[in-house]
Amino acid sequence: MSVESAAQAVRSEIGKVIAGQEKVVEQVLVAVLADGHVLLEGVPGTAKTLLVRCLARAFSLEYGRVQFTPDLMPSDVIGTSVFDAKTNDFQLRKGPVFVAMLLADEINRTPPKTQAALLEAMEERRVTIDGEPHALPAPFLVFATQNPIDYEGTYPLPEAQQDRFLLKVVVDYPGPEAEVQVLRMHNAGFRSQNLDAVGIQPVVDLEGLRQMQAEVGSVKVEDKIFNYIYEIVQATRRSNDVLVGASPRAGIALLNCGKAIAAMRGRDFVIPDDVKELAAPVLRHRVLLRPEAEIEGLTADRVLSSLVDAQTVPR
Repeated sequence: MSVESAAQAVRSEIGKVIAGQEKVVEQVLVAVLADGHVLLEGVPGTAKTLLVRCLARAFSLEYGRVQFTPDLMPSDVIGTSVFDAKTNDFQLRKGPVFVAMLLADEINRTPPKTQAALLEAMEERRVTIDGEPHALPAPFLVFATQNPIDYEGTYPLPEAQQDRFLLKVVVDYPGPEAEVQVLRMHNAGFRSQNLDAVGIQPVVDLEGLRQMQAEVGSVKVEDKIFNYIYEIVQATRRSNDVLVGASPRAGIALLNCGKAIAAMRGRDFVIPDDVKELAAPVLRHRVLLRPEAEIEGLTADRVLSSLVDAQTVPR
């Protein structure tokens, strides 16, 4: 099965539960194919958690969830060593991080110390417990949800933490038709607690996902696309509205996402539109605006849009 047909099959399964949100679904699929983590930001009740559950089921991935709270400890996430009186030795008690797809629910409701427990896991795909490294499953994907930062009782994510996310996907309210469809589904008896009743089928197994990721890795990229990506990233560092621009990791992320969306659309090469379309979700959490720009009402998306539009598109 090609990447294009497999991605469409996954979309169809998710569509049994998630009404609308086509762009959000496409972006999370890009992240899975690019083997990257996703930060989902939106107000409560916009089906962020439900989307991740459906995604894990469609890809046949082992799924785990951690509800982040102010009193959560790092050992509650990665695990700890526990003394076993029977063996007179310490035994590893693995935390919920040892799964293929981890949902870090409301990640910004826990202090930075616990948020940082995921740093090594997200970058190196391993965790260190009592000085011993432990490999995580492959693939290992983190989908973190957060409410907007100005909500009460939240902690801003550290810059290093945000930079580990391949994409920051903004989950807005569904459109009018989609929201009415949600009402119809619930009136007909749908309950998000019982996905079995909806009939979401696994359409891609673990080996199939790895083959899809390998196919994405073989997508061709011309030199002019490399230069286009560099110019976009470099523009964030030169902008008068930006205090801290995007790092080289952001350019790598934009490259990988461009290759993923090209494969999803049936191409074995990247075009400038692939890069332009994904610039905002790749970069919006990696740039820090100057205070005066925020006072003027500018947002990261508005600044990025103007910076991308100002670049010469290669032909």
